[in-house]
Amino acid sequence: MQSYKIPYSKTKQFSNLVIDYLANDEKLKPFISDFPTIDSFEKQITEKQNYPVNRDVLVSVLKEQNKEFNLTEISNDNIDLLFSEDAFTVTTGHQLCLFTGPLYFTYKIISIINLAEELKEKYPTNNFVPVFWMATEDHDFEEIKSINLFGKKVNWESEQEGAVGKMKLNGIAKIIQELEGKLGDNEHANNLIELFKNSYLNHAILADATRYLVNELFGKYGIVIIDGDDKKLKNEFVPIMKNDILNNSYKSKIEGTSGRLYENYKAQAFFRDINFFKLSEGKRELITAGIPESEIENHPELFSPNVLMRPLYQESILPNIAYVGGGAEVAYWMQLRDVFTNENIPMPLLVLRNSAMLISDKQKQKFKSLGFEINDLFSAIDELKKQYVLSNSKEDITLNIEKCELEELYNKLLLKTNDKGLQASVNASHQKQLKSFEKFEQKLIRLEKKKHENALNTISKIKQQLFPENCLQERFDNFIPFYLKEGENFIEMLKDNLDPLDTNFVVLSY
Repeated sequence: MQSYKIPYSKTKQFSNLVIDYLANDEKLKPFISDFPTIDSFEKQITEKQNYPVNRDVLVSVLKEQNKEFNLTEISNDNIDLLFSEDAFTVTTGHQLCLFTGPLYFTYKIISIINLAEELKEKYPTNNFVPVFWMATEDHDFEEIKSINLFGKKVNWESEQEGAVGKMKLNGIAKIIQELEGKLGDNEHANNLIELFKNSYLNHAILADATRYLVNELFGKYGIVIIDGDDKKLKNEFVPIMKNDILNNSYKSKIEGTSGRLYENYKAQAFFRDINFFKLSEGKRELITAGIPESEIENHPELFSPNVLMRPLYQESILPNIAYVGGGAEVAYWMQLRDVFTNENIPMPLLVLRNSAMLISDKQKQKFKSLGFEINDLFSAIDELKKQYVLSNSKEDITLNIEKCELEELYNKLLLKTNDKGLQASVNASHQKQLKSFEKFEQKLIRLEKKKHENALNTISKIKQQLFPENCLQERFDNFIPFYLKEGENFIEMLKDNLDPLDTNFVVLSY
């Protein structure tokens, strides 16, 4: 696998906030603990050491949640390490997407695994555990129920509602059977089908199926999986629950921080007076008012944090020093800076997850044979086609020389009068003629394009394959096609080529 690095700003695919954050822009400093460099973790470790979390509860819950799963030795050891005050977590989280969902699900987990290893090398007297936080309480079934595979959508149809983690797996057997016909009969396909059967057919609910699947894919790297939907864990979070639900303590602070942040950037997460839902059988409903304090104290498991409270929950129960997420996640964590300060909870370093594009050697060779470089992948289709036509035409079909001559002519006309009205007329005529030249130039280009139809179709095909529906591949494609080609080596190749502290987008040819 060959790696090509491209600055995020050159891809034109990421928000201004992401670009500025990667450039360590000082205007973002008030919204973070620090910019994420390997050296900045030293201070973060010290801050987290001074903030107590209930490690006994954490470890006992992790052992209980994972007792029915055949964890690897390194994952079991990592859970035990969390008893120690010198052990810290690096965390990412995601929804329970069908068959892992889009590729960046995988990139997130690879990012925390690699970050934990980098930190151990830099700070050998400490231990660092990669933790995957399953968003089991999320209730947006539409976002998790499908994957894109071979240009078509694979859907899990279900009428279930409420927190997705507790959803039963009715109907997934049929999907796996359909996949069996689509993936073919070879070693890698058979391994995948066996993995999906063991994940979804041998477990009762989606949370357990996802836990099994993630452990099977990443367990050899020591991944530890946590489900925040737990009474013992939520009991640690009761003080903040009460502050938000009973006293609306955080709205004004989130509002103030958000207002300052979004003077320069697009708003990300919406904040409310109360930022919790209430869980019940098949339901997750927004709380607006009227919750007795005793109910929060006695039944904290019924209360589910929204997107802005989940970071506080996570940092209250984990000895966490880094959160790895996408651009949108980094943005909404920044909205919470003043709340973290107010609660005296150390805010973790925010690390942008790795972003990558996978291009086959065949696609790469075709693209390069047309005269392009890897960086050109991020240019628009029309721009690429124009560039190809201009580079491969036997005659100069642009009117650049003629446009310069036209400008010289009209400049001479302007010198013939000082009358403002007449000069305005000359300028208007110039613009009209210039537009005529540009229309004629486009006609010349269109005629020339017909001579290069095959090459231009190849450009379109490659762009559509790598940017399905005009979005980044990682946000659309599932890992299945790549696993079919590379098998278990696919995960290993990603791990070898992704570095969460490298501030470049990565193109990987395989």
